Amino acid sequence: MPHLEWQKSTYSSGNPNSDCLEAARGPEGRLYLRESDDPDTVLVTTPARWSALLRAAGSGATH
Repeated sequence: MPHLEWQKSTYSSGNPNSDCLEAARGPEGRLYLRESDDPDTVLVTTPARWSALLRAAGSGATH
């Protein structure tokens, strides 16, 4: 895995020790996602697929 600059969500209440979603953009443009309390488990997706997931979640889609 490439060296990544992880960013914690701004919704993590400002506490640097709180567990939340962290995201990083890889050099090839992919998005890397992990839970801060389990940093060895990393999901990899594309920006287009991440956007589609967020749109579906925001619309209440169930499929």
